[in-house]
Amino acid sequence: MAQLSEKELSALNDLLADEQLLTKKFSMLAKQTNDSEIQQKFEQISQQHQGHFNALYEYLK
Repeated sequence: MAQLSEKELSALNDLLADEQLLTKKFSMLAKQTNDSEIQQKFEQISQQHQGHFNALYEYLK
């Protein structure tokens, strides 16, 4: 893998933080709703953002 610039690392760090926040936000929303269909959708969205986070993190290894 090519060496990343400081600007690129900063951008990836921002993306990781954003994905982590979205994962937590949709997980929290899923726990707060009483509608099972909406709860399932929020959990799915949370898992998608966790997948994005994991992919970005693996790229940095």
